Amino acid sequence: MKNKEERRTGGQCALCPMKTIVIHATVLTVNQTNQVIYDGAIAFDNGVLTYVGQTPDKLDAYEEVIDAKGRIVMPGLVNTHGHTAMSLLRGYADDLPLQEWLETKMWPLEAQFTEEHVRWGTSLSIIEMLKTGTTTFVDMYDHMDMVAELVTASGMRARLCRGVIGLCSAEEQTKKLEEASAFAAKWNGTANGRIMTMMSPHGAYTCPPDYIERIVARAHELDLPVHIHMSETEWEVQQNVDDYGARPVAHLEKLGVFNRPTLVAHAVHLTDEELDILAKYDVKVSHNPISNLKLGSGIARVPDMMERGICVSLGTDSSASNNNLDLFEEMRMVALLHKGHRQNPVLVPASEALRMATIYGAEAIFMDEQIGSLEVGKQADFIMLNSHDVYFQPANDPISHVVYSASGRDVTDVYVQGVQLVKDGKCLTMEEETVIENANRMFELLEKK
Repeated sequence: MKNKEERRTGGQCALCPMKTIVIHATVLTVNQTNQVIYDGAIAFDNGVLTYVGQTPDKLDAYEEVIDAKGRIVMPGLVNTHGHTAMSLLRGYADDLPLQEWLETKMWPLEAQFTEEHVRWGTSLSIIEMLKTGTTTFVDMYDHMDMVAELVTASGMRARLCRGVIGLCSAEEQTKKLEEASAFAAKWNGTANGRIMTMMSPHGAYTCPPDYIERIVARAHELDLPVHIHMSETEWEVQQNVDDYGARPVAHLEKLGVFNRPTLVAHAVHLTDEELDILAKYDVKVSHNPISNLKLGSGIARVPDMMERGICVSLGTDSSASNNNLDLFEEMRMVALLHKGHRQNPVLVPASEALRMATIYGAEAIFMDEQIGSLEVGKQADFIMLNSHDVYFQPANDPISHVVYSASGRDVTDVYVQGVQLVKDGKCLTMEEETVIENANRMFELLEKK
């Protein structure tokens, strides 16, 4: 009989890693040339990729051989912006402008969130992300110790930050900053390196300038990146001008934010000069096309960012504003949206959309040396897709099929550090029925107007 740890990891004890090879797959490496390997194979040992290439003739060196014929093997997806606990509010308040949505619907309910709300909302999101092929995610929220514990238990990888809103007393500001710092220091590099942290002022319009400077100073002390919402709506940009006499990009530049490695979420309303500033500081962008469209926030200037060499990754934002966490949908949307908006069918080709969801996502969270592509020496974070279905046929260009035809529901298997977390579409590390029951229970406990 399998012991508890073996059951948790789908039959492979995390303490006793095996030499494993996956064979006869179509392998999307997402390496520098976006190499596709037909009848390919990947092998891994101790959570690290040791072979990527054609299926070898001899397999004697491997303890476990997985025949993936008819499936696509590709890097796990990287979701670079979200608020996982907000899955509890999915479908609660749709079709409203961002500020009204936040101030009258989201924030009043979120103010009631306890650690238990975060436990079950985050658990719901983790299962959804795993089952749809996301292996790494960014989360900016509160009660982050609970989030980190769930990431540890689930086997996922994450960049976590305690989001800080500074519209409060000086004493409360200090309390929040110390909480965020303690969390970041405690969890950075834990869970066998699967959890990394950041410092996160919520936004320029929700944090006074001196408070942002204090958070940046703490990021310097802890040697951590900064993650912040920026220029999501025209209202936000104008509010920044009214309050501080500058648009958000110039404002954050003056406050020294970009002197740290920085990931900004949204970046929808930018001028040419602002794009040049982001390029100058190598600021990374999390593009959230579906959330931005649903909230009527606008369309980010992604083609212009790409021309300037700015790293553009993909995020879902929360499932309260999306309303799901399927990064395949974001891939397809980013490949279509900018073609239609600019009336230019060559913009954001499928190959670039795929990179935005994988290697550019890894770069955006400063982890591209470890994850984001299938290359020897990188972590064995990968997913398998069932490509037998009719919409994968004829089997012409698998990258095109992944971006334009596939969805997260085609994901069959998910591995992180060589440990299987999803098998045949079933999450192995979390009890789905229990999570669904408790997520609904916690939503009902919220007092709604």
